[in-house]
Amino acid sequence: MSLGGRQPSIRGRGGVASLGTAMSDLTIILPDGSTRTLPEGATGADLAADIGPGLSKAAIIANVDGDGRDLDRALPDGATVAIVTADSDEGLHTLRHSTAHVLAQAVLELWPGATYAIGPPIEHGFYYDFELPGGGTFSEDDLEVIEARMRLIVDADQAFERCEIGADEALELFADHRFKREIIEQVTSGDVDTELAGEAAADGTVTYYRNGGGFIDLCTGPHVPTTGRLGHFALQKVAGAYWRGDERQPMLQRIYGTAWADKKALKGHLHRLAEAEKRDHRRLASELDLVSWPEALGPGLAVWHPKGALVRKLIEDYSRARHEAGGYDFVYSPHIAKSVLWETSGHLDFYADGMYPPMEVDGATYYPKPMNCPFHVAIFQSGQRSYRDLPRRFFELGAVYRYELSGAIHGLLRSRGFTQDDSHIFCTPDQVPDELSSLLDFTLSVLRAFGFEDFQAKLSTRPFEKSVGEDALWDLAIDGLRSALESAGLDYVVDEGGGAFYGPKIDVDVTDAIGRPWQLSTIQLDFNLPERFKLDYVGADGSRHRPVMIHRALMGSIERFFGVLIEHYAGAFPLWLAPEQVRVLPVADEHQAYAELVRDHLVAAQFRATVDPADEPLGKRVRAGKVAKVPHVLVVGDDDAANGTVGDNARGAEAPERDLPLDEFLERLSANVEARL
Repeated sequence: MSLGGRQPSIRGRGGVASLGTAMSDLTIILPDGSTRTLPEGATGADLAADIGPGLSKAAIIANVDGDGRDLDRALPDGATVAIVTADSDEGLHTLRHSTAHVLAQAVLELWPGATYAIGPPIEHGFYYDFELPGGGTFSEDDLEVIEARMRLIVDADQAFERCEIGADEALELFADHRFKREIIEQVTSGDVDTELAGEAAADGTVTYYRNGGGFIDLCTGPHVPTTGRLGHFALQKVAGAYWRGDERQPMLQRIYGTAWADKKALKGHLHRLAEAEKRDHRRLASELDLVSWPEALGPGLAVWHPKGALVRKLIEDYSRARHEAGGYDFVYSPHIAKSVLWETSGHLDFYADGMYPPMEVDGATYYPKPMNCPFHVAIFQSGQRSYRDLPRRFFELGAVYRYELSGAIHGLLRSRGFTQDDSHIFCTPDQVPDELSSLLDFTLSVLRAFGFEDFQAKLSTRPFEKSVGEDALWDLAIDGLRSALESAGLDYVVDEGGGAFYGPKIDVDVTDAIGRPWQLSTIQLDFNLPERFKLDYVGADGSRHRPVMIHRALMGSIERFFGVLIEHYAGAFPLWLAPEQVRVLPVADEHQAYAELVRDHLVAAQFRATVDPADEPLGKRVRAGKVAKVPHVLVVGDDDAANGTVGDNARGAEAPERDLPLDEFLERLSANVEARL
């Protein structure tokens, strides 16, 4: 066994250097290209101290030639080394990984006989899976006890010691922990997968970490130097999880937690989580009577209630109006098609797992459609096309059906049946750059109309492996996408090689009111379907040419977009989208007639208004209007009836506005709707 623990900072070739031992120097390259000279055997911690005391204090690991390493490991000569701090992505990953180890240590101390499986860092946190003795389960109350024990471990400032042993010795060391033994056997046999990649290496050597004198955990590292570098964490919830995600395997107990670099970041994250829970579209859809998911329909299938359907109509009407003004042709397609369509398109080759099972009718095989694009291709194919006809832009609000795994379904955000605002543009290669620029501008202007202003984009380029299409066409498309992004002034990242085999694309994320990104819009070029369906047009030279096809889903789907809007606005839709814009409350029965008159004026001006009669106390009715998130709750009494005024309890206002002339109120509403406020 070779221990890689808290070694002395400076070593000679045969061990710790002694006075008078001849030592050669190391040359270390820093990320900015500058170099540092250190004694042989110097560690990442030594490099951080050489750079400065501030970095020495903040350092948690070293990145050596692209690989994370513990700070106490010796550096190789000529390596490029970056000192990693907790406020970086790599640093947070390490913090969360180390905190997961402390979680496992606490559970094994508190539940003798318990065993552990894996505990990886994940986005914003970590989890660990356990099997408790006698088939026991955790309760939410246990989280407080576990967290208290974790804090004792942190306060003890225990060193993380890295150890390497052979596979046989590792199997003996973890003899009481069957899941660890399974990992060792699988990984050292060469059968490595992503889930286990951080647990053990496949070279016959097993790495584990020791801390606190007795706790050990299988892991390739790296870790923070000591548990005292942790502490800004919180345990969040308990869940069940099958070992390796296989329902034939044991059901384990999973504990989720979050960890951050400092107290402020942890507090901010917990606040965002609390806000996200308040904004959960599934809860708000029920409370506001918008959408429901009856069990009789099956998972991932929703029904729209009148209020939700009204908002959906407003979204779709706006979309239709913009597409009509933008030079799109409206098309419609059926919900099913014969298998030959999906064979020609290639969906049965590469997307069959995402399609619903076939139906046998009249000797033919039919599939519910997972995509609208082959139908739009068929429309383009229905007659001879000339270059003078292009670009041709087809638009459809088309319902599609995809078999999502039940565990992946999430309300409206990920459904099995949904409606895409699907556009397909057929154009000549020369038209591609201008068309892409126009498409992106159109996309952003529609998203802005719904209140989104913060965008991020990703440009995915040609895959490194298999792809179709000529090099010149790929270059033209990628340059066109890049130019469109830069002309729009969008921040974007490039995912080199991340495009589909049939074309590059742009994905556009929007940031919601609490800072969460949502991927909504996609502009995807397709060099494959025109080839598979043998599409052509007659060019200016009289010859037949292959058009370029562009897929564009602006909202992604109406369902997903609606779900994102609910969470963005926390159910308090802007006035122009609110299903009920004004609710009129008579103070008493004698004011009912005037309340109805106010409502009638509003309806005549094409506002959505209702009257809530004086059947209950006024305060209760005002609160009900606010709970329903009605933008304007009007209260009318004697003076209002006599003077033609209203009292406006505007959503979000600090105090009601009294004696507001009805005509002035109508003018305000009109101005706000026109401005889409």
